[in-house]
Amino acid sequence: MSKRVFLVHGWEGRPDNHWFPWLLWELKARGFDVYSIPMPNPDNPKLAEWLATIKAIVVRPDKNTYFVGHSLGCLAILRYFEKLPKLSQIGGAVFVAGFIGDINIPQIEEFYAAPLDIEKAKSHCKKFVTIFSDDDTYVPMERSIEFGKALGAKAIMERGKGHFSKNEGVTALPSVFRSLMDISS
Repeated sequence: MSKRVFLVHGWEGRPDNHWFPWLLWELKARGFDVYSIPMPNPDNPKLAEWLATIKAIVVRPDKNTYFVGHSLGCLAILRYFEKLPKLSQIGGAVFVAGFIGDINIPQIEEFYAAPLDIEKAKSHCKKFVTIFSDDDTYVPMERSIEFGKALGAKAIMERGKGHFSKNEGVTALPSVFRSLMDISS
């Protein structure tokens, strides 16, 4: 059975920006089925719409299903995990610039303000990797570290990558690719 990878961009993001096109190509070249999900209303995201979109595109998650999230996409994925049926299992997730707690951005507060049942989300996925930068201007490093600890994730700190965006020069992200190879092997 082939392995599926779902890429979930963040606030104001698109499936074809930053390092997503590079990652999609690298994964497809190695036989993965890759879906870069266009999230609805990325400039004014609504949690219910994002969860419905992920659910509709993934359909049947299983142990050969993997996720890669960027920024707000990480929280959307975790909230999707939280709502999965009891016995559903996901192969793993790699989160880039993920966070937990208040990062003081009112436009996306709905995603982080409501309580998150992290244990329920973790019950569906055992392999997590978090990747964060030491100079992210949107997500304080402390929030990324808390996020990784709450998940029991392998944490990778990148130096000088900002918020991992194209306008900061990040068009390829080998640490995401290597992490996905590790958790999917």
